[in-house]
Amino acid sequence: MSDTLENPGRRSFLKAGAIAAAGITTAASAKKVLGANDRIRVAVIGVRGRGWDHVKGYKSIPGVEIAYFCDVDENVLNKRLEDADKLGIPKPQTYVDVRKLLEDKNVDAVSIATPNHWHSLIGIWAAQAGKDIYIEKPCSHNWWEGRQLVKAVDKYKVICEHGSQCRSSAAILEAMGQMRSGLIGEVYMARGLCYKWRDTIGHAAVEPVPAGVNYDLWTGPAPMKPFTKNRFHYNWHWIWDTGNGDLGNQGIHELDLARWGLGVELPHTITAIGGHFLFDDDQQTPNVLTVAYEFRSPEAKTKMMNFEVRGWMTNHEAGIGTREFGEDEVPAAGLSNSQKAPKTLGPASGKPSTIGNLYYGSKGYLAISNYGAYKSFLGAAEDPGPQKIERVGNEHFVNFIECVRSRNAANLHAPIREGYLSTTLIHLANASYRLGRTIHFDPQSETVVNDHEATAMLKGTYRAPYVVPENV
Repeated sequence: MSDTLENPGRRSFLKAGAIAAAGITTAASAKKVLGANDRIRVAVIGVRGRGWDHVKGYKSIPGVEIAYFCDVDENVLNKRLEDADKLGIPKPQTYVDVRKLLEDKNVDAVSIATPNHWHSLIGIWAAQAGKDIYIEKPCSHNWWEGRQLVKAVDKYKVICEHGSQCRSSAAILEAMGQMRSGLIGEVYMARGLCYKWRDTIGHAAVEPVPAGVNYDLWTGPAPMKPFTKNRFHYNWHWIWDTGNGDLGNQGIHELDLARWGLGVELPHTITAIGGHFLFDDDQQTPNVLTVAYEFRSPEAKTKMMNFEVRGWMTNHEAGIGTREFGEDEVPAAGLSNSQKAPKTLGPASGKPSTIGNLYYGSKGYLAISNYGAYKSFLGAAEDPGPQKIERVGNEHFVNFIECVRSRNAANLHAPIREGYLSTTLIHLANASYRLGRTIHFDPQSETVVNDHEATAMLKGTYRAPYVVPENV
């Protein structure tokens, strides 16, 4: 018998001053197919880091107005208004409280780039408000709220794109097509590689909340803890209350590509081992992690997925992370996509990394870099096969806007259910790691088998009034 992840208890959704129910139930029905000349007014929520990439991505799309910035840090908001002016973007309206933003009837779509613990809740609220949604990876901080998000998107008929931008890469699309056509034979295993240089975050003392920061809103659904810099900008990734470790930061891209290439959905068995090695600091999440997933099906052969997180010095595998894979094109910190950094390998840190996937078949293997490249190696001699190197640009944002115009969710490159399935792999692996045991999962009912602790961990808890509703 399986444990269910549903809780029959009802929780309050939004308190005083939140979105009125009448407004959110009718907004989605008013959506219509938009012409090429109709303006789409986008609100970017969270503009310090990845959200600024959203701004730059939308800027070049005709008919899109970046009309709103929302951030709980007014220092960030003021800085981004200056940056917008330098880019020639007309001054956006600003909000600190996302609930007030979602009450604005002039907002057509939201682009969510907040910390992970806010993703699903804002997404659900946006769906209820009838706003179309681009939501950064991972779409949820725990498993259950991701499923609630999918339900809300389906119920309110909004367009929702998951931020798995590799699914819009011409090179990666070609690689998937090659595997589907049998280039490397029967694909039986995929490996995701998240070898990304991560230095120590050290120890940070408790201090007063910085001026201009609404720390209650920043904390949102998470438990309220004293303010430290290691619980705030970026380093929230390495704290369980707000982040999911590098498996849920960089690794979600490789997990998504591994699952896509294998042609599977949810696993039956998940085993994760690892630890926080090398450093004595405030990081709670592992910086070394190895995960094994098994996918079984009555209609098909069992398939395997292995995933590795390695946060320090590492070797390159199959050339991923080297100039031969085109990764000298990756911009260094502070450079735009149009500026080349010939001596830079891997991510913006400039440190050597191996970020990608390997697929093994009966006729060869294929390697992907999620910066936009693939190479294939055929036969026992590993003869070079088809390859393509083409950087990922803003194609994913373009795809989202096209679907907002057409109202055709079938054309989304990364629909929210695909994002939810891949994000579920994160949560199952982290539960296995934290509990120190194998997790058994029923893909049909989407429930954990006979493990009440894992069930509770995958459900999560919420701090009122920032509560994901039981009934969306």
